[in-house]
Amino acid sequence: MKAGRWLFGAPLDLAVFVGPALLALLLVAMAPLLGVSEGETPEWGWIVAVLFVDVAHVWSTIAVTYLDPVELARRRIVFAIVPVAGWMIGVTLYAAGPLVFWRALAYLAVFHFVRQQFGWVMLYRARCGERDRLGRWLDGALIYATTLYPLIAWHARLPRRFWWFVPGDFAPGVPAVCAAVAGWIYVALAVVYVARAVRRRGPVNWGKHLVMATTAACWYVGIVALDSDFAFTITNVLIHGVPYLALIWMYGRGLAATDVQSRGGVGARWLAHGVLVFLATLWAIAFVEELIWDRAVWHDRAWLFGAGGDWQGWHVVLVPLLAVPQLTHYVLDGFLWRRAYNPRLGAALGG
Repeated sequence: MKAGRWLFGAPLDLAVFVGPALLALLLVAMAPLLGVSEGETPEWGWIVAVLFVDVAHVWSTIAVTYLDPVELARRRIVFAIVPVAGWMIGVTLYAAGPLVFWRALAYLAVFHFVRQQFGWVMLYRARCGERDRLGRWLDGALIYATTLYPLIAWHARLPRRFWWFVPGDFAPGVPAVCAAVAGWIYVALAVVYVARAVRRRGPVNWGKHLVMATTAACWYVGIVALDSDFAFTITNVLIHGVPYLALIWMYGRGLAATDVQSRGGVGARWLAHGVLVFLATLWAIAFVEELIWDRAVWHDRAWLFGAGGDWQGWHVVLVPLLAVPQLTHYVLDGFLWRRAYNPRLGAALGG
């Protein structure tokens, strides 16, 4: 990846990395004025954050995997095995108990969210030509501390008024001293990082610094500072899903520009219709998925999805099946955004 300061260019980088963070923090600050009651996520907040961003970004992966002929041909076996194996493992876990399933899925999601922030930092390091081992270790250690400290503090303060998927999905019993130690390690790493950044010569890696700062602000406010489902949902989802949607858009467009075979694929043709068609299609798919979830499992939003039925006896096979898209998204991301597994990554992103 060629040297520079930005992944997609300063305006877009600032829009998709800083914009969602500022919006999330602003909405949290304005929660009383917005009628947010006792920290509960209002329906409009759920639609914006969960439906339009979280669920939609999961489905966006198909544009550059299952709908890209080159990627599909290279990983045909993986693409076939992952959803089937995910469903079978999910059925096994759910049969052992619904909480067993949701706890396993929650920790897998946590791993995915943490690794995505680490991935952004590493992409910015590559873009800016940073190759030193000490810097890589420090950057990696700090972004992990930035995300893991809030998670450890969350575990040490259970129960909270919010959860990842369902109440009780995080395992209790973490001593408070673990959070205190993690906090001091986090502060120490942050001080070293800032001191090193101030003394460092050469181009300033603004993108990396902004990812660090926005991650720190949103994860701390949404998990540690406040005990609010609204604060957690808004801060957690927006800085995760919006940049990912932009990455899929830019990467998919890059594939179409650099690979003739990809250009003829369904994914490339979908993206060629423009960003509004891309997003509208994802929102339609997300709506259908959430409709099934609500009518068969949650029964929370009859006003939006209609009345549901009694599917309780089918949950052991249905719930893992409905979770297959996000499980597949988690696994395929491990291949898609690492240059060791994806030789087209650098060229498609401009270097």
